[in-house]
This record gives sequence, structure tokens and C-alpha cells, in this order.
Amino acid sequence: MMAAKGNAFSVIMNAQKRKLADGAAKTTSQPAKKGHWSMGLLSSMEDPALKVESDDKVVIIKDKYPKARYHWLVLPKENIPSLKAVSSEQLDLLKHMHKKGQELIDKTEDAKHLSFRLGYHAIPSMSHLHLHVISQDFDSPCLKHKKHWNSFTTDYFIDSEKVMEELEKEGKIADKGSRNDRLKYPLRCHVCKKEQVNMPKLKAHILSHIAKPGDKE
Repeated sequence: MMAAKGNAFSVIMNAQKRKLADGAAKTTSQPAKKGHWSMGLLSSMEDPALKVESDDKVVIIKDKYPKARYHWLVLPKENIPSLKAVSSEQLDLLKHMHKKGQELIDKTEDAKHLSFRLGYHAIPSMSHLHLHVISQDFDSPCLKHKKHWNSFTTDYFIDSEKVMEELEKEGKIADKGSRNDRLKYPLRCHVCKKEQVNMPKLKAHILSHIAKPGDKE
């Protein structure tokens, strides 16, 4: 029975990859190459090096380019390209995704020393709906650019609970495309809001606000 489920999931993933590839080909008028960026998350969902856990509804993976000490993605097995495609029928799924993300935080040994956020990007760079679960230390060599920083520290990053509230109230998620300008906002510390001139100075500054691994209470 387990093997049958695994095979069924592989069939679904392969079908979704073909669908994304077809869409990419129509958009660019070029055949989508193997490994096209739009297929990245679907491939990662099957990568044992990235996969953390899964159940009948979701797969949890490590972000391939984490922007903090802890950065996971919770992805539905259902084919949902983005928040814009979500309807009230998926409210329970989003609640389940949030629950699984919170459970992961609760199981993390360093969680008591760090704060976390669960949320979605207003304009995701990758196809397939994904919930970010990210620690607020932002202590990672992969955090290199202003757009990385602002995508997690402005309202470009939408808290999961707000998304669920909007979906429950409105039955859909409004287009957040107008928030694209947030990526160009000045660099500000997410704790004290002090503006910094560049990423190296910002990263050095935020270290003063966060606990180091192994710190005692």
C-alpha cells in the first residue's frame, strides 16, 4: 500500500512538472529545458537531501538557499501554483500547512532562543504554493542582496495567519502585485529599525540582536 501511494505521488509530481514546462514554453516561446527554474520546487520535493518530512497532504523541505539558520518550506501535494489560485476550499489545507510548520518549530532545539515567522511572499519567485518557516536571525551566507532582506522584513512577506484570515473572510487572496516596490526599500534592521548602508553592515548589526547557537538562557 505504501509503495502504491509513493508511485501515485510520483505520477502527480511528473504531471505537474509537465504542466509547468508547457506553461513556461508558451510564455517564452522556447521549449522548457530540463531543470527549468519553474520546476525547482517540484524537484526539491523529491530530493532526499532536502526533504524533512511529509504526510498525505504536504511535503516539508529545507530551503535550498536558506536565508536564516532555520528556513523550511511547507508545500502542498495538491497542484496549487500560488496564493492567487487559492480558494476557500483550500482553507483547511492552509491551516494544515501552518500547523505542520509550527510543529517543526516546536521540535527545534534552538527554538527557545530564536523567534520564527511563518508566511508567504506577495510575489513568489517560484511556481507552486509554498509556506516559508524562517527563523528571525537571518544568519546565513545565502542572504546576500537587498531584495532577499526586504522580501522577509517588509509587508512583502505576509504572515500565514493573515493569509488564512483573509481567505476565511473573502474566500480568496487579493492580488498583492503592488507590493513589488518593497524590495527596493532602504535596508532597515528588523528589530530596532535602524537603517544600514549595505548588506555587510546590516548583517553585522543584526548579530547584536540575536542569540548565538549554544547560548544559555
